[in-house]
Amino acid sequence: MHISKDLSEFLFRLLFCTIFIGLGAEHLFSDTLLRELMPLWVPFPRGISILCGVWLVGWGSLIFLGWHLRWAATALAAFLVVVTLVVHAPGILSRPDGVAQNCAVFWDILQRSNLVKNICLLGVCFHLLHHEPGRYSLQSYLAKGSPAS
Repeated sequence: MHISKDLSEFLFRLLFCTIFIGLGAEHLFSDTLLRELMPLWVPFPRGISILCGVWLVGWGSLIFLGWHLRWAATALAAFLVVVTLVVHAPGILSRPDGVAQNCAVFWDILQRSNLVKNICLLGVCFHLLHHEPGRYSLQSYLAKGSPAS
């Protein structure tokens, strides 16, 4: 099967941004579970959740559109680093008191898998720092309309 470089690049951006846009929407519209995963010291959990949702949807949408990839990658990388260090790394080291003993293994799996997922996503953000969007991007579309093209 042959997929053009431009289509492949578009699919790369589309698939990569879905986790951020989807999780961002969850933060905005249905964040009960997400707030339960927040450390107890986080002030105004609903407000923080909304800010996270706007951050994720906004920067994830720029990845999808292929516009300002470096800014979006940097912003998403910053989010990943903070969430990994504040939520998932401590979650590996200890369980909250509210986690029942028969659910402890699920907590451990959740924290380990999210830690590894975030590290992988961070790797893609580093890749995007030097990535040029292809033909199916807002950047390409706007460049075609400029007088210099």
